[in-house]
Amino acid sequence: MPGYSTPGVYYERADVGAPVVSPLRTDIAGFVGIARRGPLHVPVAIESWRQFQACFGDFTGAGFLAYAVRSFFENRGRRCWIVRVASPAASTSALIVKDAVDDAWRVRASSPGVWGDDLDIALQTTHQAQTTGRLTAGLFEYAEVVSVTGFARATHVRITQDSGAATFHVVSAVDAECKRLYFVNPKPELSLPYDAALTGLDPNQPLLIESIEYTLLVRQQGRLLAVYEGLTRVPEHPRYAPDVLADPWMDPRAKQKQFESGGLKGLVFTADEAPNPVVVEPMGDAPAVALLQPLIALDTFTPVTGGADGLAALSIGDFIGDPDDPLASYEDRMRACRGLGALERVPEVAIMAVPDINIQPLAPPRYAPLPPCGPDPCLPPPPPAPATPLPSSVGDLPPVFTEQQIFAVQAAMIEHCERRRDRIALLDPPYAIASDDRLGIGAVREWRQRFDSKYAAFYFPWLKVEDPLRIVGSLTRDIPPSGHVAGFYARTDSEIGCHKAPANGALAWVQDVTVAVNETAHGVLNDENINAIRVFPGRGLRIFGARTVSSDSDWRYVNVRRLLMMIEKAIGLSCQWAVFEPNNVSTRSKLHLALTSFLLALWQRGALMGPSAREAFFVRCNEDNNPPAARDNGQLLAEIGVAPSKPFEFILLRVGRTDNEFEITEQGLAGGSP
Repeated sequence: MPGYSTPGVYYERADVGAPVVSPLRTDIAGFVGIARRGPLHVPVAIESWRQFQACFGDFTGAGFLAYAVRSFFENRGRRCWIVRVASPAASTSALIVKDAVDDAWRVRASSPGVWGDDLDIALQTTHQAQTTGRLTAGLFEYAEVVSVTGFARATHVRITQDSGAATFHVVSAVDAECKRLYFVNPKPELSLPYDAALTGLDPNQPLLIESIEYTLLVRQQGRLLAVYEGLTRVPEHPRYAPDVLADPWMDPRAKQKQFESGGLKGLVFTADEAPNPVVVEPMGDAPAVALLQPLIALDTFTPVTGGADGLAALSIGDFIGDPDDPLASYEDRMRACRGLGALERVPEVAIMAVPDINIQPLAPPRYAPLPPCGPDPCLPPPPPAPATPLPSSVGDLPPVFTEQQIFAVQAAMIEHCERRRDRIALLDPPYAIASDDRLGIGAVREWRQRFDSKYAAFYFPWLKVEDPLRIVGSLTRDIPPSGHVAGFYARTDSEIGCHKAPANGALAWVQDVTVAVNETAHGVLNDENINAIRVFPGRGLRIFGARTVSSDSDWRYVNVRRLLMMIEKAIGLSCQWAVFEPNNVSTRSKLHLALTSFLLALWQRGALMGPSAREAFFVRCNEDNNPPAARDNGQLLAEIGVAPSKPFEFILLRVGRTDNEFEITEQGLAGGSP
């Protein structure tokens, strides 16, 4: 207890309880794939299908990502992270706006892609504030006006007299009491770069002072999409166009989170609102006097051009990313974080899927306009029909990847999950294997033999879903099952918990399977850890398997693997307080209490098996497994055993503190409670 000399009241902090270990969410998925629009290789958090449409566009024949995300939310998924991929050939549609001197603004689509070519814009000059005034003889720093309503600091104005050309200035200060507009600030410390006296004007003639703003109108496929009023080109003004229409994925005011992974920091985004369709960027570093020139208006809608999807040159490197080079610059390391590498920055992802490595691209259909309806002369004229949207621009299509390329990406997914140890990969069979009944199950069994990991699960066959695009006249489209499976994982985790096997539940937003699996084939597939999706009359389509692709019987079931991942991560995050604490009885008792309380809560929820807590788990953190030699080396060891699936079959966790950091290792343990 500290000593006190001065009389008074003092407050001391006293921890009366042990630190708490809390369960973590395991229902958050991560998808990597092809979308119509959205940022490239940047993780974005999405919490609804409508939000995905606003940020990444609708369905496209060039990719499965939209179908997978729709199926995820239809099966009651609640949150996922999206990474859009494309090749470096992707480009952004843009249009240059000029003033009387040079290029002033670059108006571009908010993200790369040919979708930006569907936009066209108009720029109108407006004068929202107007007043008259006069100059005081010998004083050209301000003008006395009739009203200051609508004028503020940094307002761009045009000043005219009956004789002489118009001049352009920026209001530096407003004195509402004296009704003065200052163009040279009376306080030098508050002056603007554009401060200039009103020279060249006749003090004996009245002044007409008008504000200069711009209204930007944006159309998409011929329909008005957005109107932005009151924009200005003065950077100090609150309606400065490059600030109002900033890049939604780089705007510092956006909701961003910064994570660090392996020494590399990067930004991930939570898209709470639909991004603006266009972005305004200033052109170059124009001198202050050039900013006083008004922009040349675009009275008619002008198309924004130059966009490209960059899909024809898409490669597996765009899905996987490049190896991290610690010696490279920050910019080069960020560029290497593509595809799966971008999800390294999102620690909350627990389920991973890359459906578009199996893409079977289809060109969008072309529809002829409907014939006009002939009016009936006996009836009053009908109301005018709504404007028909123009057809959307068509971009390039991605290649069909070979089986070796598909295997390379799926192997990278498994390596990513094994390195992270906090997420599981959902593997889809190649289309050729899962789309033809005549091939039987031999091809899918052969493909399954390529993998052996406790951090991956394999699902067969593909699913038929309703296709809003009606490509090639079909009402359905074949898609990989990973989106439905991820949604069913999330649904099971939310309703029961990750300890429940994600199987034997009806799938939503699905019409049929591509290959029917009967009882005999299901038995063969199940023995080889292939999770079948089957049709049951009267019960719908159901996932009827919950196994990983591991040959280790301790990690045969998906729910066991995911439960242990959650336990390990929760303990690793919640026990960091013990680093640098004294290795004594008090610290070991606090750690033992925290771990016991956490595991007891899991057992009470049904996550651990056993008629009693003693048979469901054990925690050892005492002098027996922390001898003096280990304590002298700065090590604190806590041994945890849990029964995740069957009573008396334990997975042993060894949680230890070595060199002031936590290490967690796993070891299979068979037999009864120790």
